[in-house]
Amino acid sequence: MGAGGFSVTTLAILADIHGNRPALEAVLADLARWRVDHVVVAGDVINWGPFSAQVLERVASEGWAVIRGNNEYYLLDYQTPRMPAAWRDYTLLPWLKRQFNARWHAVIAAWPDTLSLRFPDGPPIRVVHGSPRDNTQSIYRDSPEADVAAWLAGVEETTVVAAHTHLPMDRRAGRWRVLNPGSVGVPLDGAHRASYLLLESDGRDWRAAFRSVPFDPAPVLDEFERQGFVDEYGITAQLVVEEFAQARLRLHPFRRWRADRRPGAPVTPELLAEFATIDPWPYIPAAYHVNR
Repeated sequence: MGAGGFSVTTLAILADIHGNRPALEAVLADLARWRVDHVVVAGDVINWGPFSAQVLERVASEGWAVIRGNNEYYLLDYQTPRMPAAWRDYTLLPWLKRQFNARWHAVIAAWPDTLSLRFPDGPPIRVVHGSPRDNTQSIYRDSPEADVAAWLAGVEETTVVAAHTHLPMDRRAGRWRVLNPGSVGVPLDGAHRASYLLLESDGRDWRAAFRSVPFDPAPVLDEFERQGFVDEYGITAQLVVEEFAQARLRLHPFRRWRADRRPGAPVTPELLAEFATIDPWPYIPAAYHVNR
């Protein structure tokens, strides 16, 4: 029992599964080793990986608390009046949409954008995907403290879980402790390991333990091949496959390199072949220069 006679609460925080079934299965096997009271998923259950429907079904069947990330919004708002004009250039949205029927649209439509967790033996926790104001906002370890404090202004809870970057993090910013569980499905540090976070109360605060679980990317790559993903969706799909194969950013640096070195150039196999010959690191944000 904890202080005040309460049982010690243990939470597992998952995020950014991105339709990667083998990675989720690896995390589930690891979770079975621990006494976990509640599992919370901080958004981006779907998209990018080829098993989005199966992953969503498994997450829903577990009865976990889930919030929406930006990739859930891609599904819900695509081809609606809410769709931003920029999404017309997002190659993979038709692929995402066709994977889900109306039943699953309704399930995701009812998910909240944030959660406030209030257990008796630890401080309240706010769970968001990016930031409380923007599910695409990235909070990094080296983000200026003043910026992070501005993004969190108005948040009562002093412990905040924010995902989206795919990078594990435990940092302070003003009155807040900000935690990122990392990514279950799309690691971006060069290692095929699914990350998640265990939080255990000590009566006054949360003890954080970051878990890193190996998974085999081969079934993901095989499923992309089986679906004819690259044949149907071209260069963007090829770069997505490379991200799963390499556990590194590929689409983002390609876009930055093209804007810098080949502005306005058609996106062709020849352009991709040229990109494959250059050093991508100048076009990759510094936060992802890990395990080089």
